[in-house]
Amino acid sequence: MHVATLIASPDRRTLDPALCDSLRNAWGGGDLQWLSPDEAAEFELPEVPANRWEVWEECQRMGVDLAVQPAEGRRKRMLLADMDSTLIRQECIDELAAEAGIGPQVAEITARAMNGELEFEGALRERVALLKGLPESIVDTVLANRITYMPGGRVLVATMKAHGAFAMLVSGGFTAFAARVAAALGFDAHRANDLIVEDGTLTGRVAEPILGRDAKVEALEMQTGRLGIAKADVLAVGDGANDLGMLGLAGMGVALHAKPTVQEKCELRVNHGDLSALLFLQGYARDEFVTDPA
Repeated sequence: MHVATLIASPDRRTLDPALCDSLRNAWGGGDLQWLSPDEAAEFELPEVPANRWEVWEECQRMGVDLAVQPAEGRRKRMLLADMDSTLIRQECIDELAAEAGIGPQVAEITARAMNGELEFEGALRERVALLKGLPESIVDTVLANRITYMPGGRVLVATMKAHGAFAMLVSGGFTAFAARVAAALGFDAHRANDLIVEDGTLTGRVAEPILGRDAKVEALEMQTGRLGIAKADVLAVGDGANDLGMLGLAGMGVALHAKPTVQEKCELRVNHGDLSALLFLQGYARDEFVTDPA
């Protein structure tokens, strides 16, 4: 059996019951289950519909995310999440550059790297080199003034952990940011790249080896081994080309507000919902969300 899930923006909550009923009837689905009124609903299917992607495109035009996936084993035992443009709304290196007055130059390289047009490791070295001479304190300035969290992150982590899952942040960005974000959202562990600092100043270098696409896959493999779980038990979420390895390896790989080349390669795509949509994809109803984590 498979399950189809429809998710609207939590801010707008415009999931039309008529759309859900029409789609369920057209696809010969089971009873409609509302996970959150006017926001998320699901129904079971005997097989994947042949016109799934045509219907997905129509739902997108209506502001609704549509996902079709196997019904069995949806609740995952590990969360593996990218940070930049996934757990937070920004790319940290772009914000460092903007604070230093070289934003457009760095942002253009970032966009191309995240869309898979440039090799990630080389692009990161090139961008970090442009930050040479900045004070280390610029990290605190950017965190305080430029970084905002993607809605739903803390609830996602808290709810999965309440049901026994392990949460790990794995980023091609920098530990100076990842450690703070991981702590704020309740992650159990984090991995990222280290900016090299001398005498309180950025040197323009990043510690080797750089954590990129292969390192994210390695993190998934190592952590599942430590936990004694299968790769099928992992929910991975990201938005950039360097996330594709872990998204393809995880049992549930979700492209969240992702770059076009990433969406093309992912079965599960969230463009209208926030991080709480990942709970709906696992079959959690909103009244099961842990909204006030300890």
